[in-house]
Amino acid sequence: MAARIFFLFTLGYFLSYFYRSANAVLAKDLSRDLGLGPAELGFMTSLFYLAFASVQLPLGSLLDRYGPRRITPALLLVAALGSLVFGLAQSFPVLALGRALIGVGMAAALMGSMKAFSLWFPRNYATVSTLLVGLGATGGLLAATPLALLKEALGWRGVFLLGSGVVVLVALAIALWARNTPRGVPWPKAEEKGGLGAILSGALLRVAFLGLAFGGGFLALQTLWAGAYAYHLGLEAVAVGNLLFLYSGSAVVGFLVSGFLADRLGTARVLLGAALLFALGLGLLLLGHLWPAYPILGFFGAFNILTLTQARELVPSHLVARGTTLVNLFAIGGTFLLQWGVGVVVGALGYGVAFAGLLGLHLLALLLYLPLLRPQRASG
Repeated sequence: MAARIFFLFTLGYFLSYFYRSANAVLAKDLSRDLGLGPAELGFMTSLFYLAFASVQLPLGSLLDRYGPRRITPALLLVAALGSLVFGLAQSFPVLALGRALIGVGMAAALMGSMKAFSLWFPRNYATVSTLLVGLGATGGLLAATPLALLKEALGWRGVFLLGSGVVVLVALAIALWARNTPRGVPWPKAEEKGGLGAILSGALLRVAFLGLAFGGGFLALQTLWAGAYAYHLGLEAVAVGNLLFLYSGSAVVGFLVSGFLADRLGTARVLLGAALLFALGLGLLLLGHLWPAYPILGFFGAFNILTLTQARELVPSHLVARGTTLVNLFAIGGTFLLQWGVGVVVGALGYGVAFAGLLGLHLLALLLYLPLLRPQRASG
């Protein structure tokens, strides 16, 4: 039963990662068929993250009260509706609505999995959670070359209509075959032990800002602008898909090894080193060297997940959920802002200025993060 729980919830997160990444391959088709400029394309794609972030806090309460077996499939059905709306859209507002519904619906894919795993795998939770993120991130691989080939066969609308049906099937599978807890384990009641003020500190805000720049930049590129930029340079769909496959494949490996390295070398040192190498990738991207840039950005960008690990280290044990949620909101909110912002700057000033802005923000976040190389202790 535990293996079934892991498989079903990981499948849900896999779909979430696929949908968040799909527009990178489809950017050219969406722009052509619906007449979208860079700013509209960036705003529409970023709505996934805005919608995703907007439901995080109430989602936590719902998961604590009703459990992931009910809440995750219920929201997945919202995502299926969004995929249907997106695939049938004939105008920008309807397309944006579909994208936002997908974001709301996929919001429970990761958090629902984490809630379920905390009860099903309490002794090896960290290992199982890292495996979830790594395997789920292979959804980004599906949203690369395979998606480019599928789009050639079905068209982008056909991809989203087919995807809607797949999401419904996964939602039904979780509802029918998953359990909130193992047999004999009671459902725990959520306890309120302190609010936002109890966790806020300068150190946590530094981590959160790095999450915004590092995690936001990583996802903004992977899920839209890395693909759009490659199209801008004249590459065809399959070649763009291959580059994104390289980006996403490297990210899967990065997710899987980041926790291992952090446990042995220290979270702060590993996070700083990876963030510096991500900056190198941004520099290569600015120079137009795509083939070395994309695997560097993917592999080291995946280490942004360690901002959540460090958040757990900076807050008391009974407030860990609030600390990690705060940092996650910065990362998801940063993806929304950066994905949209890059589109605005590209439309006005071009890709060079937009990517230079990403690099500048990233370096500022690193500068502010440096004091955390000194050991930090959680109070309480």
